[in-house]
Amino acid sequence: MTYIYYINGKYTTADESCLPINDLGIVRGYGVFDFLRTYNGIPFKLSEHVQRLQKSAELIGLNLPWSTPEIEAIAQETFNRNHLPDANIRIIATGGMSTDFITPSGEPSLIVIVTPVTEYPETYYTQGVKVITVQAERFIPGAKSLNYISAIMALQQAKQVNAIEALYINQQRHVLEGTTTNLFIFRDNKLITPKENILQGITREVVLELAKIEFEIVEQPIHYSDLNNCDEAFITATNKEIMPITQIDDLQISSGKSGKNTQNLIHLFRNYTRFGHGL
Repeated sequence: MTYIYYINGKYTTADESCLPINDLGIVRGYGVFDFLRTYNGIPFKLSEHVQRLQKSAELIGLNLPWSTPEIEAIAQETFNRNHLPDANIRIIATGGMSTDFITPSGEPSLIVIVTPVTEYPETYYTQGVKVITVQAERFIPGAKSLNYISAIMALQQAKQVNAIEALYINQQRHVLEGTTTNLFIFRDNKLITPKENILQGITREVVLELAKIEFEIVEQPIHYSDLNNCDEAFITATNKEIMPITQIDDLQISSGKSGKNTQNLIHLFRNYTRFGHGL
C-alpha cells in the first residue's frame, strides 16, 4: 500500500517524498519529532503531542513558525488521506536548509508520516518482557530530538540478548528511562517513577492519572539497587502502551510473571483508550 506523507506544504506519496540534501535534519540531525497513534480513528492526545513538539523545539533553539492548531490540522489531514482505521503519526520538524551545512538559513521543514499501527504479541502483556540497562543519558532529556545514536546502539545491544528495550543508567546508578519508554516500578503498593532528567511521556501522564485512583504515586529517582526489591515493573510508550517487565539484565522481576497491579493498569488503560472510560 502507498502511504501519503506531508512535507513542507505538500501531500505526497512516500516514494515521492524528499527533503533538500542540505536540510539540517539530514546533515546535522538538528530537529525534533513527536509520535502518537490513533484509537478508533481519532488521534490520541494530539494537542499534548504537538505542544511537546513545540517545547522540544524551544529547548534546542528551533523556532517553529506554525501554531499548535496549524500543526494539529496538518497531522489530522495527513491521517485522513491515508484511509487507515488506525495509524501511527510521526510529526518531524527540522532546521531546514543551510548554505553552510550547520547554520539555519531558511524556514524549518515540517514532515508528517502516517503508517499502520504495529501490534506487539499479546504474550508481551500477559507474560512480560526482558529489558537490559546501559550506561547512557539522553542529550537534552526534555527534548524529543532527532539525536538517537545512543538509543540505536542501546537497542542493538538489547537485541543481541533477546531483550525488547534498553534502560538508561546515569553515573549515580539511577535508572532513568528507556530509549523510547518511561519506567515504573511497584513497591509495597506504591507506584514509583522517575521525574527528573527524562522525557515526560504522554502515555506516562495518562498512566499517572489512572493509577492515582488506586495507588500512592511517588515520583522520585529509582536506583539500580531498588530493582532488587521491587514487586513489579513496567514500561510505557505510545507504541507499547503499558508493557510488563519480568527481567532486567539477569534480575527476575515479579517472580518472572506479569504482576496483578500492572495487569490492573493495563485493563484501565485499554478501557480508557478504546472506550473512553477511566478519567
